Amino acid sequence: MTDTSSGISVRERPERRRLTTIDGVGIDSVLIRGGGGARRSAVAVANGFTGSWRSRDTRMIARRLLPVADVLLFDFRGHYDSGGASTVGNDEVYDLDAAVRHLRGLGYGDVATLGFSMGAAVTLRHAGAFGGVSAVVAVSGPSRWYYRGTPRMRMLHYGVERPVGRWFLRTARNVRVTDRAWDPVPPDPTELAAWIAPAPLLVVHGDADSYFPLEHPRRIYEAASEPKELWIEPGMGHAERSMTPERADRIAAWLEANRAAPSAPAEG
Repeated sequence: MTDTSSGISVRERPERRRLTTIDGVGIDSVLIRGGGGARRSAVAVANGFTGSWRSRDTRMIARRLLPVADVLLFDFRGHYDSGGASTVGNDEVYDLDAAVRHLRGLGYGDVATLGFSMGAAVTLRHAGAFGGVSAVVAVSGPSRWYYRGTPRMRMLHYGVERPVGRWFLRTARNVRVTDRAWDPVPPDPTELAAWIAPAPLLVVHGDADSYFPLEHPRRIYEAASEPKELWIEPGMGHAERSMTPERADRIAAWLEANRAAPSAPAEG
């Protein structure tokens, strides 16, 4: 049976939860349980910029993960019903940290993270700086900050750096973006990739990605320590919208087969 308003079956109905980050921002999230009693494994899914747990693509990905783990979806700060303002990848690491801490507080001993685009950069930063996760999957992520090498990235920078662009994002996409510059600039995803181990890392990228060319996943993969894998997907575009059920199933199978005992999470 399916709830037509959400696209998720009744037995997988989301449990709405309000999380609070260590810097005091409220984060809108939903926990989706796969049924069959208490489970030890969970995955926190981090969307790309302007993405939401409400989107059809994100809900599809969650459904394909449920055979192997319960799934926590959330909206980054500044997005939809979450508080604060988006920093487009800087303070968002605290949002993912709140999601992981929440899952561990619920008793999940095995928590993996799966991120897309901006969310991929955040998962790499979080695993490298905070630890406490059993596996990391980064899909369509950038290898460095402030990349402007494609028309889509130049357009995105225009949108977040100009008042008219931020007005459009606020009114048309329900995303509120800060006008403050990053100070200091955090280590880029490539720098922190080396610190993810012993958690296994899977880097997934499409050869038709119009935001970040293949130099990005290759730089991340080369910088990371073992265990690691790199999938270059033929014909795949960018982030959540490029995911098919088959790709999501392959990621779920990888997560089921590749888990490490997580290191103790950093305090802070």
